[in-house]
Amino acid sequence: MKTFGGRQFWGDLCFREGWRIQRNVFTGECRLLDSRDVCLARGTQEHCQEYLQGLVPDGMNSSAGQAGVVLLHGILRSSKCFRPLSKRLESAGFLVFPVDYPSTRITIEEAASQLQEVMCSLRELQTIHLVGHSMGGLVIRRWFGDYWSQMNPEQFGRVVMLGTPNQGAELADKLHRFPPFRLLFGPAGQQLRASAAVSPAALPIPSVPFGIIAGGRGGHTWGFNPLLPGDDDGTVTVASTRLDGASDFLLVPTLHMGLMRYPVAMQAIVNFLDKGRFSDA
Repeated sequence: MKTFGGRQFWGDLCFREGWRIQRNVFTGECRLLDSRDVCLARGTQEHCQEYLQGLVPDGMNSSAGQAGVVLLHGILRSSKCFRPLSKRLESAGFLVFPVDYPSTRITIEEAASQLQEVMCSLRELQTIHLVGHSMGGLVIRRWFGDYWSQMNPEQFGRVVMLGTPNQGAELADKLHRFPPFRLLFGPAGQQLRASAAVSPAALPIPSVPFGIIAGGRGGHTWGFNPLLPGDDDGTVTVASTRLDGASDFLLVPTLHMGLMRYPVAMQAIVNFLDKGRFSDA
C-alpha cells in the first residue's frame, strides 16, 4: 500500500533502480518503497535487502557507469522540495537521488552516518555529485570529515551548497532557548547555532570542488529579514553562506525556501556539476 508520508520519521538507506529502503528513526523498522512510495516489504534491513535483491539481482543495475546527483534537503523539509530541480537535472542527463532523512529527530552526525549508507548503495555509479540545501550542506560537510577516507575519491565529482549556514545561523542563535523552536527543530536545530559547542564553521570542508549559492537582495546593509545583519535570504545571511575554498559563488534574488527551485539557481547547479562554474560561459 502507499505510505502516508512520515518523512520526519523515516530516512533513506539505499537506492536501486527506483526502489529505496528506509529506516524508522523511532522503531528501527525498515521498509522497501517503489518510485510511487508504495511499500513492498517491511521488517529488518536484511529482509528488505533480500526482497530488493530478488527484484534487481546483482549485475542488473542500469545505473552502473553513469553520473548521479545526491540531493540533501534542509531541516523541516523533505526530498519533495527538490522536484523541480530533480527534473532539471534529469533533463541534463544525471541520475537523481533525493534523500529523505529525519532532520528534526537526529543530529548532523547521525544524518551524515545515514548519508554514508546511501553512498555505499551507489558504488556502481561512475560519478557522484552532491547538492545540499541549508542544513543539508552541513550534513555533506560532516560526511566528508567522517567518511571520505572510506570512499574512492575518483568516484566523486563536485558539491553545491544552497543557502547553507556555513558560519552558523544567526536566527538559531536568537531562538535556540525558545521552547517551540527546541521542540520543532530538535537536536540539529541547536547545532545550527554559530555559538554551538561544535560550530558549523568548524565542520570539515569538502575534499572536492564546491560552489555556493546564496539568496539575498544584493545590498550590503540589508536583506529580506530586518532581524538579520547585512544581506540575507530571510533565514540565512549571505555572509554565513561563505566558506573558504569555494570554487565559485552566486547570489540570487530569492528567499531561502525558494533557492532550490529558482530557475537561475537550477541552471547554475547544472553548469557547476558539468563545468565547475556557475556561469554558462
